[in-house]
Amino acid sequence: MSLTLLLIASTVLMSLLSYAVYAVDKRAAQQGHRRVPERTLHLLALLGGWPGALIAQHRLRHKTRKPVFLFVFWLTTLTHVAAVLALHAQR
Repeated sequence: MSLTLLLIASTVLMSLLSYAVYAVDKRAAQQGHRRVPERTLHLLALLGGWPGALIAQHRLRHKTRKPVFLFVFWLTTLTHVAAVLALHAQR
């Protein structure tokens, strides 16, 4: 499998996982249960799940009002994109 296909597949899988974890966290917030740590959400974004996280933020209206969270989210997203571009540049 080529690097490009591997990156696409991992991004899709991590995005699905990220979306699901955001949904679990949203439900926990609504029901007053234990929440998913923000560092877990950021780690999923950093590992390639940022597209799913971004979709979840908008569709679920979750984590959209916290400036510090959003700043770290975009920082992890940019870090992931830079790492992917660096991988492709080495080829």
